[in-house]
Amino acid sequence: MKKNIIAMNASIMIGLGSILAAPSVYAESISNLEKQKESIQEKRSGVESNISETEKKIDNLQDKQMTAEDQIAALEAKIAESAKKIDAKNAEITQTKKEIEALKEEIKVLKERIAKRNEVLKERALSFQETGGDVNYLEVLFGSSSFGDLVDRVGAVATIAEADRDILKQHELDKKDLEEKQQAVETKLASLEVAKAELLEIQKQQKQQKQEKDALVKKLKQQTKKHEDEKMGLEEEKANLAAQEKAIKSAISLEHQRLAELEAARKKAAAEAKKRAEQEAAQAAAQAASQASQASETKKQSTSSGYSAKSNSSSSSSQSSSNVSQAPAVSSGTFTRPSAGYVSSTMGERWNKQHAGIDIAASGTVPVVAAADGVVSRSYFSSSYGNVVFVTHSIGGQQWTTVYAHLSSRQVGEGAVVAKGQQVGIMGNTGHSFGQHLHFELHKGPWNYSKSNAVNPLNYIPN
Repeated sequence: MKKNIIAMNASIMIGLGSILAAPSVYAESISNLEKQKESIQEKRSGVESNISETEKKIDNLQDKQMTAEDQIAALEAKIAESAKKIDAKNAEITQTKKEIEALKEEIKVLKERIAKRNEVLKERALSFQETGGDVNYLEVLFGSSSFGDLVDRVGAVATIAEADRDILKQHELDKKDLEEKQQAVETKLASLEVAKAELLEIQKQQKQQKQEKDALVKKLKQQTKKHEDEKMGLEEEKANLAAQEKAIKSAISLEHQRLAELEAARKKAAAEAKKRAEQEAAQAAAQAASQASQASETKKQSTSSGYSAKSNSSSSSSQSSSNVSQAPAVSSGTFTRPSAGYVSSTMGERWNKQHAGIDIAASGTVPVVAAADGVVSRSYFSSSYGNVVFVTHSIGGQQWTTVYAHLSSRQVGEGAVVAKGQQVGIMGNTGHSFGQHLHFELHKGPWNYSKSNAVNPLNYIPN
């Protein structure tokens, strides 16, 4: 009898001991979740810092772009001003060339005049040579018929001599004027051509500077676009980290709730164990005279306990056999397959980009299920992912994130607690997608824009 009581008490203590040990397991789980939450908060802080730095870069690039655009506007004004000056020089050159043409006509007339004077002077020189010069004048003087005629003849001779001197003088003046005019217009034309060449060179340099500024603005715009895209990615990462932090907080709350329930169960079990021990002791004392009766009673209790366990096992088996139509069977591993269908694309390089997950394709209405127990951190429509669900998991102290993209519809919202194999949506073709399929990603840690935590799902889920 004492042996039976000792054995019974030992059995109760072993059961109670397992209950007492459980809180430490949950406490460790909570501690791990708290560490994950702190890690996410640190990452959020880092992402916010990166967003701030990216915004500064964008502002700096935009300032440089505005400065360059102002410089381009100034250069365009200078180029326009140079064009006006060049047009003015062209007009002056055209006018000077007209003046040169007009001068050519004057020169032509002047040359004809000089040529005629040359003929007159040649005749005079020939006459002077033939007569000896003064003979003509003597003949004029001695050939006069009266004094009045003499005066007239002397006056005529003086007039002719003076006329000769005037012809020579005018001849020299015309030649000098001709040379000066030619030199003046040629100098003016050369000066205009030089000025025009200088203006053209200035304009060429201005256009070159404008091309350089245009190239700079284009480069700045490209850099700005790159940083803006980076900022959008960082903001999406920040939103996901915030959602994951919220999910972790929800998981911590659930763990605390479970711990509280477990503590209540522990206290209840301890009270029941104490009560049962007292009852067993009383029963043992009352039944000391009848060993066989007590043995029969013990056998009856054992049979009843076995039946109950069998009944529970049958009920559990019945529940587990109930599966959603077309959904894959829930596997026993850490992660189960998220949908039926065939793997149409694996993880790796695709279209010169990193494909951070796998694609599972199938036709018809195909349910998509959670790959493991977790909390929905995000459920929204993305321009790239389409309808997408993010689930945060805490497995053995390690945070995991699963992504279910291109869904036709979502059946869970943010903050929802999902069980392994629970439906989260329907396979679809939304977002940047070509044909109905599920894009499934598995991240060892939180999701980030660069997807540096992504691992190959085929290494973790059943094929």
